[in-house]
Amino acid sequence: MSACVPTRHDRTSRSSRPPRASGIKRPHSPPPRGGRFRIAGADLSASITVFLLAVPMSLGLAVAMDAPLEAGLISAAIGGVVAGLLGGTPLQVSGPSAGLTVVTAELIQIYGWRTTCAITIGAGLLQILLGSLRAARSALAVSPAIVHGTLAGIGVAIALAQLQIVLGGSPQSSAVANALALPDQLGRVSPAAPLIGVLTIAVLVLWPRIPGRIGRVVRRIPVALAAVVTATAVAAITAPGIARVDLPSWRSHALPEMPHGPVLALATAVLTVMLVASLESLLAAVAVDKLSADRAGGQAAARSKADLTSASSSASGPVSVSVSAQGPGPSSPSPPDPPDPPVRRSDLDRELRAQGIANTLSGLVGGLAVSGGAVRSSANVRAGATGRASTVLHGVWVVLAAGLLVTALEQIPLAALAALVMMVGIQMVSFAHIRNVHKHREFLVYGATITGVLLFGVLKGVVIGIAVAVAVALHRLARTRITVTEQDGQHLVVVQGQLTFLAVPRLSRVLARLPQDGDAVVELDGFFMDHAAYETIQDWSIAQTAHGGRVVFTGRSGGRIAEPASAAHSCCRPWTPWRNHHCHDRPGQTPESHHARLGTGPARDSGSNSVEDRSPEHHTSHNALGAHSTPGPADSPTAAPRRTGGNRLFSGLSSFQRNTAPLVREELARLAREGQRPSQLFITCADSRLVTSMITASGPGDLFTVRNIGNLVPPPDAESSDDSVGAAIEYAVDVLKVESITVCGHSGCGAMQALLGSKPDPDTPLTSLWRWLRHGLPSLERMASRHHAWARISGRLPADAVEQLCLTNVVQQLDHLRAHGPVARRLAEGTLQLHGMYFHVGEAQAYLLAEGASAGLALDEVFDRVDPGDAHASSDSHTPADSHALAGSHAPAGSRSPGDADTPRPAAPGDPAGSGELERTGV
Repeated sequence: MSACVPTRHDRTSRSSRPPRASGIKRPHSPPPRGGRFRIAGADLSASITVFLLAVPMSLGLAVAMDAPLEAGLISAAIGGVVAGLLGGTPLQVSGPSAGLTVVTAELIQIYGWRTTCAITIGAGLLQILLGSLRAARSALAVSPAIVHGTLAGIGVAIALAQLQIVLGGSPQSSAVANALALPDQLGRVSPAAPLIGVLTIAVLVLWPRIPGRIGRVVRRIPVALAAVVTATAVAAITAPGIARVDLPSWRSHALPEMPHGPVLALATAVLTVMLVASLESLLAAVAVDKLSADRAGGQAAARSKADLTSASSSASGPVSVSVSAQGPGPSSPSPPDPPDPPVRRSDLDRELRAQGIANTLSGLVGGLAVSGGAVRSSANVRAGATGRASTVLHGVWVVLAAGLLVTALEQIPLAALAALVMMVGIQMVSFAHIRNVHKHREFLVYGATITGVLLFGVLKGVVIGIAVAVAVALHRLARTRITVTEQDGQHLVVVQGQLTFLAVPRLSRVLARLPQDGDAVVELDGFFMDHAAYETIQDWSIAQTAHGGRVVFTGRSGGRIAEPASAAHSCCRPWTPWRNHHCHDRPGQTPESHHARLGTGPARDSGSNSVEDRSPEHHTSHNALGAHSTPGPADSPTAAPRRTGGNRLFSGLSSFQRNTAPLVREELARLAREGQRPSQLFITCADSRLVTSMITASGPGDLFTVRNIGNLVPPPDAESSDDSVGAAIEYAVDVLKVESITVCGHSGCGAMQALLGSKPDPDTPLTSLWRWLRHGLPSLERMASRHHAWARISGRLPADAVEQLCLTNVVQQLDHLRAHGPVARRLAEGTLQLHGMYFHVGEAQAYLLAEGASAGLALDEVFDRVDPGDAHASSDSHTPADSHALAGSHAPAGSRSPGDADTPRPAAPGDPAGSGELERTGV
């Protein structure tokens, strides 16, 4: 049995198979039917919620565009039914586009309503073409600062235009004109429309903030509906003469005509409508994906917590499952509930095609342009929708309302709809987006885009934003600082920034001023070096060396770089190219065929000044004969069987001598002279997937490592103590004087699975493995104990009982470690620290046990996630040796409430003594 590799069961009981009704395809079964349109109860209720939100918003957008009011209802119905049925984002709700409000209003003023419908048709056909060419992802490649700046500029323009209606006037032709007309409009305002607008805004702001039980009940009503209904009721009593919605007869509804006007101007209009509608739809689709994933994650966490509680509290001994041809035996557990269908990412190309079809149909029947709306879609997700039935039904309800609720709709004041749309425009200016672009130093692009949209229109504003973004990128690329300092006859040249051909003249001047026979250290602090800069540095280095000078190249951290070529691709060069390190296992590729295929010459000697590309896309390694080979997918049809252990060992040794030994020879020679002085004792599992030097970013001489099955530390007074681990602890603490000891567990540990599984037959002699695993029984007892808080991961629940035991085992082994005499003595002196660590292999994520729990001083045993930015934040709390050996592996413990030592604990599977009710402390 593999020590720490999860066991794989080839036979499963029939009860574990998903039922046909779950929609999950079972092996060797026909594919599930996807053509049936099913309506769930949650979809029905969600469709009503979205319908109540969509009707007032559609009418308000039509008012804002100065378009026929029935056109807003037409586009809402077509967006719901057509885009809902055909789209690639089932939960996205399409309808009149808020982002196109300013554009459509301008088109109606210039060309009239019927030509605007024809432009909508052209934009829809262009969307269909782009979706068929799979260009949807390319549309999202535009800088987020430009996209959000465009939407923010449109939002400001919408708010300024609708403010004119709220004040009782009419919107002007542009945002600037609306801003300039505000003082005059304020001088002749009548009180009725502003008061109704203020009432609508007050309801929109305060409705979601109603506290208590009443608030929970009323928040089920869409806030837009509540605001419009309240304003309509108040206006009916206090202002009967206020301007209201006027829905004309459907008989007078205008259909599109052949467009009239300059061809270039019409093409620009089509392109603008297509661009804004597509970006708005695709951004909304991405937002819906995130909302759906967050909702599914919350449901999965709740279900996992419930399942873990049920499984733990019902376990009173070893669980055995008998499988026979007839099905599960009497001792089989009850079949699990079928899992929810997985959350699928949006098919953006399909969504773009569906939006194009909806726009084409909407333009043909005289409707507004259609796009996916973030407001409607988020309301759909939060209302509990599970599929596209909610979107389609909302469109059906809009059709029925357009035919049956005309009288009720005509009671709505125009000021209320204008206030609703004005709030939508204000919400398009997101302060979260402003903070993000400011944090990434792109506020100049964001501000230029907003200004361009407000002053010159949407399309010209986007062009201005792109131009500013390109200028900023070129400025950053050319911004390279080169400084020279001299100390003890040695010159230090520090190059900060990217080295491109734009920096070559300055770099050449600085290097030419250095003495030709002097010593120089060149520190390259950047992430990119192009060919021109590389040749400049290389030529100067060769000339400097020829005149008797000495040149050393270092990276950002000051570490020496073996040759200038490594700086062409990164600021530092790892000693081993670990990724795809098994690519030399593909035989059958001769050097001649490889070079002929790539069109390159033979490989140079390792000592030559050649640039080696180590990017993942061009990663190459060497086989035992010294030939290049390229990695391929392990499951490709042409992949050959893996080599035997001897050949793989020889290939690895040969690769080390050729690629790595020249880089580490100087460092290893120093360690050989000075002896080992590691800063840490690292006790971890023997699992082959756990690469300690990689996950701790450590090198030779940093870690004194002890690996065994299950990262166990036998107590010194154990009945069958293990002298090997005890001797390593004594040597590391008393002789090497390590400053800390880390016990590291990991996910999917086979030793923990064995402890949770069936125990060996008492009538048969114990094997060596089971004699060793007996040191892990205290961890199993601790997990089932009523007097210990469960070890857990901060931010999420343990995935299953195996992960729970892996976490508990780390804490228990720290207790065993404190019982060793040398460790206890150093802890009392305050010269030794203990750390608990958990590494999730599949996620490549490290977790550290909180400081108090590691020291045995806290009951709350929480493993904190280690984030990439934690290395600098925690550098002050460690010695330099610790920071080097465990770089970035200590997250500061936040304030947490201590765990309750008297909390009833569940029995661990396989523990006949314990039972109890699971009661989790706060996570």
